[in-house]
Amino acid sequence: MTIREFQQLIEQLYYAKDKKRGVPETFGWFCEEVGELSRALRHGKRKNLEEEFADVFAWLVTLASLSNIDLEKATEKYQKGCPKCKKIPCVCTEKRKYK
Repeated sequence: MTIREFQQLIEQLYYAKDKKRGVPETFGWFCEEVGELSRALRHGKRKNLEEEFADVFAWLVTLASLSNIDLEKATEKYQKGCPKCKKIPCVCTEKRKYK
């Protein structure tokens, strides 16, 4: 399944409810799912990780649809390598933000 096909599926399943809920509240649900993914990453149970990654992706797709963004087109930004250094793999140097 392509990203576009997945986005279309999520729209068929949930768009009417998501549109009624609106972007701000939908973003709140997305953030809650990211928190659940964070907990799953800490505990490392594969089945739970798969479920949480799927949920985060589905809510991200929902936000994109509500914002009239085609995620497959948006990902073209990375097709030719890192958007900054244009290399694959990225050779950018970065300051460490997280420990």
